[in-house]
Amino acid sequence: MQAVANAFQSYTGPAENNIVENKYKVREGGEKGMKALTWQGADSVKVIDADIPDITQDTDVILKVTATTICGSDLHLYHGEIVALQKGDLLGHEFAGIVDRVGPAVKNLKVGDRVVTSFQIACGECRFCKQKLSSFCDRTNNSTLMRTMYGGNPKADQADAGFFGYSHFTGGYPGGQAEWVKVPIGDVNCLKIPDEVPDEEAIYLSDILPTSYHNVVDTGVKEGDVVGVWGLGPIGQCSIRWALLKGAKEVVAIDCVPARLKMAEEAAPGKVRTLNFKEFSNVAGTLNEWYPGGLDVSLDCGSFHEPQTMLHKVEKALMLETDVSEVPNQMIMATRKMGRVGIIAAYAALTNHFNIGALMEKGIRFIGNGQDVLQLYWEEIMDMIKEGKWSSKFLVSHRIDVSEFAELYQAFDKRQGGLMKVFVQTRHSAPPAPGFPQLTSIKDLPKEVL
Repeated sequence: MQAVANAFQSYTGPAENNIVENKYKVREGGEKGMKALTWQGADSVKVIDADIPDITQDTDVILKVTATTICGSDLHLYHGEIVALQKGDLLGHEFAGIVDRVGPAVKNLKVGDRVVTSFQIACGECRFCKQKLSSFCDRTNNSTLMRTMYGGNPKADQADAGFFGYSHFTGGYPGGQAEWVKVPIGDVNCLKIPDEVPDEEAIYLSDILPTSYHNVVDTGVKEGDVVGVWGLGPIGQCSIRWALLKGAKEVVAIDCVPARLKMAEEAAPGKVRTLNFKEFSNVAGTLNEWYPGGLDVSLDCGSFHEPQTMLHKVEKALMLETDVSEVPNQMIMATRKMGRVGIIAAYAALTNHFNIGALMEKGIRFIGNGQDVLQLYWEEIMDMIKEGKWSSKFLVSHRIDVSEFAELYQAFDKRQGGLMKVFVQTRHSAPPAPGFPQLTSIKDLPKEVL
């Protein structure tokens, strides 16, 4: 771990080819002040009255945020598990809004357009962006720390693009858990929302829908496959449904939260089987009994911050590892020879006790899906929404006001009251769309985990 410790001391500064500023300019004229969610330290966030941002580069767009939310990966920030966070950072990478101001070089957007953004900030010009591989943009993240940890030319290449609201490890861009947000290179990073698509459907194109779709497509789920899905939060729930749409014969869904297991079963009764890992301690052994020969595909849709065994709990607490290998090992052991394992879960750095021998001997295709290449898929998924082939109504459990964002983080972290994806409204939001939750308060949530 000394290499990790050394890397954490690396300078995060301007890369030679970085073309986007993360500077925050205070708006002059017009409305004053906005509510915004800030990180204050491990397990501490706070809604503050912040200055409204303004354009700093000619390609910038300023949005009035009409829809924002909390993502499961935000909990890694909340717990202080992501490096290069600074007190006062504005969080949030999933949001949609109305164009409020445009820079003089913006060509495809005008004031009043409804748009959803990608959580990745793409330049639109590098070798990856030209292929719509937005998460791998070479030119929007100035973190030398990331390049030191993941490899690449210290003066040029990055492992990831810049992300909104996800620490200075991903560029230090202020996030969208706020009432206004600045979007760099607006023509590239905003997708117009058709009039017939409500914000409740569109917002999740900013992350979880393309992320879960990429998980299934990149890992190569095909007709007739038996697929295992580890982790039944929003990404896992969506991955189940995408896998079935791609022709999977059966999906086995693995988690320990009864409400999430039930939701998974309801995706397709008779085609989704559930496994509560609190009831079956030997997950891989149980799966091999159920599916002799093994699963065709295994998908890791979980997260790295909840070790199950005492060994990993101790090693993680002592910073002897940043991530836990329990689920990857289970997937390798439960997947058939020459099968495929896809990792969309948010892992950060190093893990211990990884079963590299089983990976090699079984000929497993172990695929790091990467941060999803969101802009490759978002028009395709928007078309599915317009055509009625996809709806996120099953996923959206609550509607909360932005003023309760800090309380939402606490409740979401505890999986309180059946929270899944929460639509967070601002002063700019439209009324709830038909079939989606009405406004409620965190105070009214049941205290127990559902």
